[in-house]
Amino acid sequence: MKVKPLADRVIVKLGKSETKTAGGLIIPDTAQEKTQMGTVVEVGPGTEKEKITVKNGDKVMYDKYAGSQIKIDGEEHLILKMADIIAVVE
Repeated sequence: MKVKPLADRVIVKLGKSETKTAGGLIIPDTAQEKTQMGTVVEVGPGTEKEKITVKNGDKVMYDKYAGSQIKIDGEEHLILKMADIIAVVE
């Protein structure tokens, strides 16, 4: 499926959560904390008020409860507003 975000929206592929602790204990899915990092896979055209300042392939951090979760080809993604992206990770 191909999804193209509109206006100041960005599609981010979610990063993987840690499944083990540093000590080797396995963390069940229900106890894993939602990741707040992902990779930009698609960007909208922006608006006059909100310019898009990230590009495809950028690794970004976003607000914890931001966006709408969707599945694209069986993988978890978020559709975020540009304002919900708080940092680019290098």
